Amino acid sequence: MCWRTRLLAAESSHDLDRLQILMEVSGLGISGYQAADWLRENSRLDMGLSDHRRIMATLSMADDDASAQRLLDALQALIEAAPALPAPAQVDVPSPSGLELETVMLPRDAFFGPREDVPAREAVGRVAAEQVTPYPPGIPVIVPGERINEAVIEYLESGLKAGMVLPDPADPSLGTVRVVRK
Repeated sequence: MCWRTRLLAAESSHDLDRLQILMEVSGLGISGYQAADWLRENSRLDMGLSDHRRIMATLSMADDDASAQRLLDALQALIEAAPALPAPAQVDVPSPSGLELETVMLPRDAFFGPREDVPAREAVGRVAAEQVTPYPPGIPVIVPGERINEAVIEYLESGLKAGMVLPDPADPSLGTVRVVRK
């Protein structure tokens, strides 16, 4: 399905990059993480992004009909291989309101002030002293000075099990979270 007409109004059509192709793969019974890994391993193609439901191929002006056909052939092979792949780990994506954390302290005071690392589950209710940005999408879900809630911790933990990457916290495995010392 082409999302161009559904996602962009006429006045914002200049924002569409036609060289980035976002594809929903959850209908194949696999995650975007699995699809990207499979394409890399079996077709030697790297996706620009992947998440729990999607992959994004990024073409460039250097690509031609042959490279586009290579992508199409790899995607067809992925479709054929998908039934044999294991069921993907589920990612507990909270409602939009569950992702809206309350800012209770200035970010600079939380980041530079006294802090400690606590097990992730013990961080619930505490004030974050670090930023946590799941990639993709590359948008911070926790910012210093925000009160951490359980929904966000569950999202991050389940995302990590599914293949999400956390490039910026002190502990990218989320064994611990850096919080403001009480």
